[in-house]
Amino acid sequence: MGNMTTESKAARPTLPASPPLTERQEARRRRILHTSAKLASRGGFDAVQMREVAESSGVALGTLYRYFPSKVHLLVATMQDQLQHMHETLRKRPPSEQDPGARVAQTLMRAFRALQREPHLADAMVRALTFADRSVSPEVDTVSRLTTAIILDAMGLDGPATPEQLSAVRVIEHTWHSALITWLSGRASIAQVKIDIETVCRLIDVTSPEGGR
Repeated sequence: MGNMTTESKAARPTLPASPPLTERQEARRRRILHTSAKLASRGGFDAVQMREVAESSGVALGTLYRYFPSKVHLLVATMQDQLQHMHETLRKRPPSEQDPGARVAQTLMRAFRALQREPHLADAMVRALTFADRSVSPEVDTVSRLTTAIILDAMGLDGPATPEQLSAVRVIEHTWHSALITWLSGRASIAQVKIDIETVCRLIDVTSPEGGR
């Protein structure tokens, strides 16, 4: 996944390229993300206090801010981390459906159910994404790229996706994100989310080169 950060830096040439983390720094970063996820799982967005994250991770508060300039940066990075774990799990256990659209629907519902098991954490991460301003752009871009990668993997295409399919993937991403928000706010049931996800995933089959156009 290293190329993702490179790409986001290429898109923002004003930022100096940060050197890759050493093994010790990477271990510290992982500890911070683990603490963030644990606190969010217990009490959602408000439970993630930077001072407590620093203390529980065994790092100085100033060090924590060097890694993550704000709580929103930290929680968006936590979402990135959770999506990476999901991606690895899905690669080990790919979807069983035949059609690409059905495969994506099955994959996204599996991801949704994983988030459903940790509703406070899901709420904290989605809130952070919603609050993210332009300073969090690289992290938000990485979350988006990971979601795209999960969907493209699930499609199981033989060749590269067509521009129409990539457009369908973006619409699916928007729907999935908004379905998460409506479910978290109690405005949609899991059954409704499933119907909406399955409906939007049909776009993949419609936009495939041999699809009904």
